Amino acid sequence: MSNPLRRLGELGQSIWYDYITRDLLASGELNRLIEVDGLRGMTSNPTIFEKAIAGSRLYDDDIRRLSERGRNSAEIFETLAVADVRAACDTFMPLYRESNGADGYVSLEVSPRLAHDSDGTAQEAERLWLEVGRANAMIKIPGTWAGLAAITRSIEAGINVNVTLLFAVERYVQVIDAFMRGLERRLDRGLPIQSIASVASFFVSRVDGKIDPILDRRAVPALRGKIAIANACIAYETFLKSRNSERWERLSHAGARPQQPLWASTSTKDPQYPDVYYVEALVAPDTVNTLPPETLEAYRDHGSPAMRIQEGIRAAPAQLAALAEAGIDLQALTRELEEEGVAKFAASHAAVLAGIDTKAGMLAAR
Repeated sequence: MSNPLRRLGELGQSIWYDYITRDLLASGELNRLIEVDGLRGMTSNPTIFEKAIAGSRLYDDDIRRLSERGRNSAEIFETLAVADVRAACDTFMPLYRESNGADGYVSLEVSPRLAHDSDGTAQEAERLWLEVGRANAMIKIPGTWAGLAAITRSIEAGINVNVTLLFAVERYVQVIDAFMRGLERRLDRGLPIQSIASVASFFVSRVDGKIDPILDRRAVPALRGKIAIANACIAYETFLKSRNSERWERLSHAGARPQQPLWASTSTKDPQYPDVYYVEALVAPDTVNTLPPETLEAYRDHGSPAMRIQEGIRAAPAQLAALAEAGIDLQALTRELEEEGVAKFAASHAAVLAGIDTKAGMLAAR
């Protein structure tokens, strides 16, 4: 039987790994995932690095060495994260070249403390881009209101951008506009746009995690587990419409690559749903799905790849209308999810810095 993960690639969906740690790179496991499972890229975030750095001893020697050189916790964290991302980029570089830049990207996020600071985000995006120094790196910028201007500036500067923490279709429309505006500014300045890559990370299961308890309280069981997929399907439809616009036609004619939707948070949080529930529903051409290790393993074991996105698009309007009829404001809830997402990543960022400080102190005392 063929590998279900590879079958997703044949259907036009790139599978990325929502995980990074030094032993994954050093052991050769990442190479195996690329060769056997057809892995096409990798994402990281502050929570992933918190678990990798603070939750293991893999980085202790570097923490001690950098601390002895007088580096503070933020500088140590950035050095470790950049080194891992750079090494992952090098592992994916053959795929990046073979696919002519269609795949093989690794993402590194700007500090979430800058999520509401346009200038700070744009400046840090440029600094990290130069620090990693790899054509197949992507800099993650939160899709907040302040992030929109930073997305445009970064794209205009020729930086690959992964727009993260998207929950609302309304915000996604603004992200598409910000992306295109950055390309248009480069084009108007006579700068090349062919090599610039971008994805828009639309979060899925967290939407049901927010809405399902409300549905339970209001006794609306028919919509349980449906709204996150419906929301994502409308986002995909929005992507298709933007790609068929006259505005995109001009950019495409100049060689621009489309900003692909990336399905994030596709692990199942509710044990009532199958462990590959969200992956199965969102198989679609020209998309990316980033999977944490347990979801990737589950899909390899018992995934059933098939193009289901059109079923979801057909069902979505009635499901979202029924949600509104039940008195549930999806826009308000997605705004809350954006705020909570920023806060969660900021907390993880603070925790990893605190963990580095603690480790540095303990290692110095030995």
